[in-house]
Amino acid sequence: MNYGQCQDYLQRILASGIKFGLENVRTVLEALGQPHQKYPSVLVAGTNGKGSVCAMLASILSIHGLRVGLYTSPHLVRVEERIKVGDDPIFSQTFCRLLTTLKVRVDGLVAEGKLESPPTYFEMLTCLAFLYFERRKVDMAVLEVGMGGRLDATNVVTPLVTVITTVSRDHEEFLGRTLGEIASEKAGIIKPGVPVVCGVSGGKAYQVIRKKARELKAPFLGAFNEKAGFQARRMSRRYGFTYRLAGQDFVYTPSLAGEHQGRNAAVAIAAASVLSRTWKRLGKRKIIQGIRRTRWPGRLEVVHHRPLVILDGAHNEECARALQAYVRNFFHRPLTLVFGIMKDKKIKKVARLLFPLAEVIFLTGFPYRRAASPEQIRAETRRIGREAVLEPDTRKAIQRALEMTPRRGAVLVTGSLFLVGEAKRLFPEWS
Repeated sequence: MNYGQCQDYLQRILASGIKFGLENVRTVLEALGQPHQKYPSVLVAGTNGKGSVCAMLASILSIHGLRVGLYTSPHLVRVEERIKVGDDPIFSQTFCRLLTTLKVRVDGLVAEGKLESPPTYFEMLTCLAFLYFERRKVDMAVLEVGMGGRLDATNVVTPLVTVITTVSRDHEEFLGRTLGEIASEKAGIIKPGVPVVCGVSGGKAYQVIRKKARELKAPFLGAFNEKAGFQARRMSRRYGFTYRLAGQDFVYTPSLAGEHQGRNAAVAIAAASVLSRTWKRLGKRKIIQGIRRTRWPGRLEVVHHRPLVILDGAHNEECARALQAYVRNFFHRPLTLVFGIMKDKKIKKVARLLFPLAEVIFLTGFPYRRAASPEQIRAETRRIGREAVLEPDTRKAIQRALEMTPRRGAVLVTGSLFLVGEAKRLFPEWS
């Protein structure tokens, strides 16, 4: 298949929706010779922060001279962003070649009756990532769980360490209505005897994860337990942090902005410390260097100056609260908000946190089947008492926001990561 045919094929299987279970992935991987078993891995789940923790861990390992595969989701602009070795996404030609190989193998398995149905979009990309990492002979694969954990396609690996970053209410229609139920799904990545790093600091979710680790005799490290110390200090433009773990003080200023990224960095440091004890020696100085050098697009990412334009995927209540704190602490300028979100998110709760920050609000959409229309967003948020401009076209919404924001002001494009991806496509021509 050429690149256009690959994209068409992916769109067709994307339309089949979400399907949980590991049997399809296991069947395909067995037919491919079990590529995911040819290298060690780290598996990272959580409601928020898992992508940032994966990026930080990959950066830490790369600085140690290791060849690191990184698999994350979703992408912002191109699907190849999901699959990297080092800093480099998979080449488009390689992506198409491997996807063609997968499609031929899958079609054969369906014809033989070994697969009841073709794998989903996420399952196919997961298998492709495993195959690519094998062919690139990576020293380590850092894998981000897509949704949940227990039945996620990535959960076919037996990693060197499992990580659970945070647990909050999201994807409740799939994962459960309570924090305990959601935590149980996340804890499904825990394997017998495999160390667990937990970024949840307490409450029911922590208890569920801790209990699961105990049942499976998996060594448990609470990243923020009573023996660990975490301190944040505000500086002129960002935060600095001190994290104490096992008697060592890690003092760092992440390249990723926001207090929440300091906590994500602490989780990554804790995971690195486990790998250092159980796999390869990782130096403290290089761990800190890896945190400082991490790049993770779409998370408080500056893409334009005068006016300042920042993109951030604050797609749920916990993310929105972190963004609100950052804006209140570091934005001392007029703010215009461009907002778009999925219709199955808690729109009102997110809006209550973000809308009061702005002087002007644009409600917009983006080309995705689950996207809320501007009219739907306004209907959900009418009682917040903030007037908003409805502009369904993302390009026009951002253009109008730029035109009416003073050069000393700021435009914040936020809500869904899919909106952030649409915005990133636009800014090269405005930069």
